[in-house]
Amino acid sequence: MNKNLLSFAILALAVVILVVNIWKPGSTESQKDTTAPSGESVETTEDIPGAKLSSLREGAEAPDFELTTLDGQPAKLSDYRGQKVILNFWATWCPPCRAEMPHMQNFYEEHKDDGVEILAVNLTSMDKGRDAIEEFVNEFGLTFPIPLDEEGDAGTTYQAFTIPTSYILDENGVIIKKIVGPMDENMMKDLTGVK
Repeated sequence: MNKNLLSFAILALAVVILVVNIWKPGSTESQKDTTAPSGESVETTEDIPGAKLSSLREGAEAPDFELTTLDGQPAKLSDYRGQKVILNFWATWCPPCRAEMPHMQNFYEEHKDDGVEILAVNLTSMDKGRDAIEEFVNEFGLTFPIPLDEEGDAGTTYQAFTIPTSYILDENGVIIKKIVGPMDENMMKDLTGVK
């Protein structure tokens, strides 16, 4: 009974977050619906303040950014050219992010030497503080880079309004796919083309 109640509460929270993130006062039925089921790519043609959506289409070069990681190292996206990148946006309070992280860590351990890197950008400006982030990283034993988006600029640029949101980038920094919602290891393998 308690598990069913918890599952219902998590589902209800996810629906509320989704509705809050896509609802626009004064919107009309003639506007294009830009929502997609979990795990599917999303496309839209309208720009929003702070994010040029056309720069995030499949086949476009991913916008560069430089952030500082949780361990104090600089992380510049363009420095990862030559590798495929899973660019993930997440927060500690996000249940689907919690569900995704063990899959991400297992995938990273298995494929970090196969030319695939994970950059898991924490949306620090929306999170519960550095201590909560460190506790989360320790709880899941995360060993891939955790850049901190303290100003919220990278999250805005990459439209990380519903999280987790991930982008799969090829070796040239070109967007292959955008995924809204959690991924598992098999999905990561399929999207990056590793065996």
